[in-house]
Amino acid sequence: MGRPREFDEDRVLDAATQRFWMNGYDATSIRDLAEDAKITSASLYNAFGDKRALYRVVLDRYIRVAMLSCEEIFDGPARPVDAMTQYFDAIIEEALQDGFYKGCFVVNTAIDVAPHDADFKSAVIAVFNRIESYLRDTIAAGQADGTIKTKQPAADLARLFLGALLGLRVLARVTPDREVMKGLTRPLFALLQTA
Repeated sequence: MGRPREFDEDRVLDAATQRFWMNGYDATSIRDLAEDAKITSASLYNAFGDKRALYRVVLDRYIRVAMLSCEEIFDGPARPVDAMTQYFDAIIEEALQDGFYKGCFVVNTAIDVAPHDADFKSAVIAVFNRIESYLRDTIAAGQADGTIKTKQPAADLARLFLGALLGLRVLARVTPDREVMKGLTRPLFALLQTA
């Protein structure tokens, strides 16, 4: 039987998340992670393996929380167009409240890690596919109930909205300005009402 851990795993994962999120994967060392978590490097290795394994745990944890928020909005009682508005408004508010301009952990992973690691690329693609599916199903539901007027295919619109979402996440890292971000989304939502 292994020895019980002598640290709070959630606290360690919170610290690792913040370090990776602020500095990225490559600029973060095990020593940085151990110092932030206030444990030894050996304890970190024993608990999580190497840096890559810890990053994967952190990413998976972030994805679970992010997708729960997504599900709450898209599976909630709001009309389809209102659910989409709520989702994009929540993304904008999150970006504006982040004083460090960290962006989205998944999008950061897509840019920094996924191009060089097939496992992380698959994880990122799975998240993007789930969001695209929510968008597609919501747009199709809005077209069916008449709250979304456009006849453009729901699949095409979902990809357009996903592309805008990813652009918004990147834009928020360098230009976290409400009017700039709203200016990106207003034409998208206007498109939904164009017959």
